[in-house]
Amino acid sequence: MDTIGLLQTRFASMSPDYQRGFLAEMTNIRYFLPMHRIVLAVYPGFELLDASGPVSVFNGANRALEQSGGQPFYRIELASAQGGLVTSSSGVAVDTGPLGGLASGSVDTLLVVGAEREPLVQAMAEPRLRESLARLAGSAQRFGSICTGAFVLAALGLLEGRRVATHWDACAPFAAAFPSVRLDADALYVTDGPLWTSAGVTTGIDMALAMLAHDLGATITGPVAKRLVLYARRPGHQSQFSPLLQAQANADSPLADLIAWIQTHLDAPLDVCALAARAGLSERTFHRRFVAATGQTPARFVEMARLDAARMLLSRGLSLKSVAAQVGLFPATRLSEAFERRFGVTPRLFRDMHADL
Repeated sequence: MDTIGLLQTRFASMSPDYQRGFLAEMTNIRYFLPMHRIVLAVYPGFELLDASGPVSVFNGANRALEQSGGQPFYRIELASAQGGLVTSSSGVAVDTGPLGGLASGSVDTLLVVGAEREPLVQAMAEPRLRESLARLAGSAQRFGSICTGAFVLAALGLLEGRRVATHWDACAPFAAAFPSVRLDADALYVTDGPLWTSAGVTTGIDMALAMLAHDLGATITGPVAKRLVLYARRPGHQSQFSPLLQAQANADSPLADLIAWIQTHLDAPLDVCALAARAGLSERTFHRRFVAATGQTPARFVEMARLDAARMLLSRGLSLKSVAAQVGLFPATRLSEAFERRFGVTPRLFRDMHADL
């Protein structure tokens, strides 16, 4: 491990108080770590949130460091094949530097953002973009993609035999086009050595937070997520597919409202009798309409919602007793049995494996 890596490891192992003291001491003696250079590669028609989400995370880290008396750690840049203004799919144009002007080895993290099909196909065929990305990815400490940006890297042969993620709607065409790439169609983001790839759009924020935790430790990640007003930090192993969101999209209006209510009242009695009464329907009519709208029985749906919430809470390091109470699977033995039945691992082991990742 190089000097910078050793310092990063040391910083990540410190308590919050020691981290603040360490940063203050660095300021006092005017010694700073070289900035970690992050370049996001964009092209005409790119998805704006693919770029702006991670940029906000890394910029938030710089702000948090400065508030602790330290110096910014990240140098964040947008670059394109030609440089200059590049217009996103939403019509917002961003100023970029030319990728060709970046020297090999000068970029620490290189990320390719995604787009819809037509601009993506054009980007995959752009000679200057292809040459620059292949050269820079080969010398970067870390490289990857956000959303469908994985197509660009795969077209360059940079993902052969690797495990990757991409937007759920692009998984079938990606698998057909690149059969030698190991696609994880379910994960929010995937790490495979120096390669980091995320699923659709907002998952780029989740991946950026994971990078931040990797670079500077988990203690700085929480404040950044809080400042971005995120509901929760989502670990990479969490599914792209939320049963609650899918059900809300498919259900008619009365059931959509009920499903949203279930999400915030998982610790309440959620049997068919209680749910039917809340929906203002007979139990028989409620059961029939619920299955038609969600594809699940009410009991099965409630258990899935509770277990997905439990997985999120366990990833934050909460105790089994606390999680069981919050999701309505109390006592903890009931949570353990249901969790292991669905996920094939005990909740305790899951928490130990994934907490703070």
